[in-house]
Amino acid sequence: MKIEFTKMHGAGNDYVYVDCTKEELPHPEIISEYVSHRRFSIGSDGLICVCKSDVADFKMRMFNADRSEGKMCGNGIRCVAKFVYDKGLTDKNPVAIETLSGVKTVEMQIEEGKVVSAKVDMGKPIFKATEIPMNCDHYIFVDQGLVLDDKHDDVTKEKVVFNGTAISMGNPHFVTFVDDVDALNLEELGPRFEHHKLFPEGVNTEFVQVIDKNTVKFRVWERGSGETWACGTGASAVAVAAIMLGRAGKKGEPLTVIAKGGTLQVTHAKDDHVYLEGPAVESFVGTVEVPDELVK
Repeated sequence: MKIEFTKMHGAGNDYVYVDCTKEELPHPEIISEYVSHRRFSIGSDGLICVCKSDVADFKMRMFNADRSEGKMCGNGIRCVAKFVYDKGLTDKNPVAIETLSGVKTVEMQIEEGKVVSAKVDMGKPIFKATEIPMNCDHYIFVDQGLVLDDKHDDVTKEKVVFNGTAISMGNPHFVTFVDDVDALNLEELGPRFEHHKLFPEGVNTEFVQVIDKNTVKFRVWERGSGETWACGTGASAVAVAAIMLGRAGKKGEPLTVIAKGGTLQVTHAKDDHVYLEGPAVESFVGTVEVPDELVK
């Protein structure tokens, strides 16, 4: 099966994009796993299908590298807006895009007829533990200790406590502040958060270092994809937590959030909505052949 695709990224958070407005892909979750492999295929954090919508201008379906379907991707949805505008599927600006976390509005910055960056209304953060969801007795989980006592590679690790805040921005997040993000071994730490018993649907974990009162730096371990170079919903959760805990930023003003792959601007507005602004970049276009036996 041959598939025409566009490779795009937002601050290094990269996906394979396919126009599904005329015909949807069979078994997109299997195709996502296939195209995401960085040694044997295109290489990406997952697959994003750009589809028709009955409630918005377009619908975004995003799949992680492990076949799981995600509810929302802040970097991905900016690139969806660029995809539909640059390819002439719409001339609207802003554009409304349906996701599993609701309809999101994306406003695009256009230069010489092409989208160079975009701002998306990420909605309001959710703190209620049962809605994140979490398995705990807390109504909210803000700056609380999370004990890592899981088994990993059949070796019981020493109990380690990370103070953090649980927030949903369409996806569940656990935001924890550290002294030096670059010193962390995320390959070892990440899965212990992702599969922690407190998070029945898994969790994205943001490790955050405060640079100054207006700037933070973070690394992220995404459920289903491992460490990614950026995460839009994660950057949004980082800004909310930093402002709420008084570590950096101020409500109503943009906070600079530095990811491994680039810089994002996040504003937690006074109406409680979170606005994420950053680049939307096309890397290349091409055709990939997916083995027929995978999609039968």
